[in-house]
Amino acid sequence: MREVVKFSECFVCGDNNSCGLKAKFFVQEDGSVATEYKVEKQFVGYADVLHGGVLASLLDEVMIKAILKDDILAVTASMDVKFKRPVYVDQIIKLQGKVIGSKGRVYKTEGVAQVGGKTVGTATGTYVRAKGGLKDLLKRSLE
Repeated sequence: MREVVKFSECFVCGDNNSCGLKAKFFVQEDGSVATEYKVEKQFVGYADVLHGGVLASLLDEVMIKAILKDDILAVTASMDVKFKRPVYVDQIIKLQGKVIGSKGRVYKTEGVAQVGGKTVGTATGTYVRAKGGLKDLLKRSLE
């Protein structure tokens, strides 16, 4: 499986971010992108419960990686997250994201997070292909 390109300082996927999640994202046979993340105690919101913002960040990243895997540089315009059940320290979250449509510079995506085969969160997102100076900045970040 091919790993999707990343920015080394990214909170979610960067190898060089000392306080980040360091998740690795891989292209699947069906064209989606997936990752697994083991919940660490430093990212809780309540005792032993993963902070919802961290789960939302993982869902955002798996959805944008589904666009980035095709060398399309984009940024998040909006996302809707639904939390289904709590996630606890030491559990492994499996996340999958895919593009469900595009028109012009706008991409629509879906993401799902599961623990032990049960859905713990879902998301939909709208992303916009970067242009001009922003595109140049994003491209430099990934080199």
